[in-house]
Amino acid sequence: MKKYFFIIISIIFLSCSKTDHPVNPGLSPALGPDPAQYGSPFTKVPTAKDAIIYQVNMRAFSAAGNLKGVTARLDSIKSLGANVLYLMPVFPVGTLRAINSPYAVKDYKAVGSEFGTLDDLRVLVDGAHSRNMAVILDWVANHTAWDNAWTSNKSWYRQDAAGNIVSPPGYNDVAQLNFSNDTMCTAMIEALRYWVFTANIDGYRCDFADNVPVSFWKQAITSLKTIPGRRLLYFAEGSRTENFRAGFDLNFGFAFFSKLEEIYGDSKSATQINDINKSEYLNVYDESQVVRYTTNHDVNSSDGTPQELFGGEKGSLGAFVIAAFMKAVPMIYSGQEVGTPYRIPFPFTAKKIDWSLNPGLTAEYKRILNFRNNSAAIRGGQLFSYSSDDVVAFTKEGDKEKVFVMVNLRNRAVDYTLPAALSNSSWINGLNGGNMTLTNKITLQPYSYLVLKNQ
Repeated sequence: MKKYFFIIISIIFLSCSKTDHPVNPGLSPALGPDPAQYGSPFTKVPTAKDAIIYQVNMRAFSAAGNLKGVTARLDSIKSLGANVLYLMPVFPVGTLRAINSPYAVKDYKAVGSEFGTLDDLRVLVDGAHSRNMAVILDWVANHTAWDNAWTSNKSWYRQDAAGNIVSPPGYNDVAQLNFSNDTMCTAMIEALRYWVFTANIDGYRCDFADNVPVSFWKQAITSLKTIPGRRLLYFAEGSRTENFRAGFDLNFGFAFFSKLEEIYGDSKSATQINDINKSEYLNVYDESQVVRYTTNHDVNSSDGTPQELFGGEKGSLGAFVIAAFMKAVPMIYSGQEVGTPYRIPFPFTAKKIDWSLNPGLTAEYKRILNFRNNSAAIRGGQLFSYSSDDVVAFTKEGDKEKVFVMVNLRNRAVDYTLPAALSNSSWINGLNGGNMTLTNKITLQPYSYLVLKNQ
């Protein structure tokens, strides 16, 4: 969903009581039969902490804006270091009361003709699996398009006092589903199961997850977990910790992104990142993770490119190092790796990504993500923060590995005083190789970063 509504809508819905969105604990009627299984279950779906997510905005991704355009670049996505391919909605887009949003789903069990065919999706999934990448689909559970066939069942939707189906606040192009209706919930879960069987996908990124009852997500994920031979990824576009108790592996790091914007744009203290780590990981299970990013389809359209927000090309790389290494799962947005210099505005049809741009920048993203993929300490080690007002500094420590990261968030040289525990120490540059000895102070150039590992 578009970010510029997020704060207002979050306040409205997160303040509602449970009775505002009731959902029954059991499902009636029972689920119908699943389709025949296409392909063999993918056995290399990464754990949450090992994931590197690549978000595909299909409309802007290629000249044709379709699934085939993504399949043609699977080698490039793999070489970047990603192991989870997240496809924005592939479903037919509604046309009634519409603004051409891919989040206005007309049919939960079809591939939209603008994106291709079911066979095209299967070819993409097969190609990703052959390259050891999982594929997750963007699922829109909160609402449907007004011309979705489900609207013939008015009880499946929330209604006003006059019995008219209503929209979520701020989104007049879609109709709000009613999760107190068991039959609708059953149909939704059947549709979620459908794509696991029909296209052999590996999980879901669930749009606007905080506005759907936790009890429904628990029902849905519990049902999906009964599919034999599967380990699926469940990624909530939400921030409530209850999502983890419902079975989600991943939550969105909304607060982290907003805080980074403030630190770069308003010169807030870099030490505030520590508070974000505490709040976003409060009551989070050990195996669960927060997904952090420096751009995505929402904020790119509404706020700006990473270069606009984080001090140009160099500053945006430093921001991404923090997102990828500090305490989270990184997500990279299509075109980010070539430093796309323009926004891709909603509904993502006016601009295309120029993949010939900035090969040097692409190489640096590869170095960053390759280091993460090969560092157990970064992926799962204990975090110790040593940040100052201008520098985000931390170590990640595992059984045998220690990584020390320093990122200057200012467009000026900064003298950083090392804590006693890290003074007079020798390291290896984790991104470029070579040895480096630190004393008790280091001068970091504008927007520069260092990633060091123990010798």
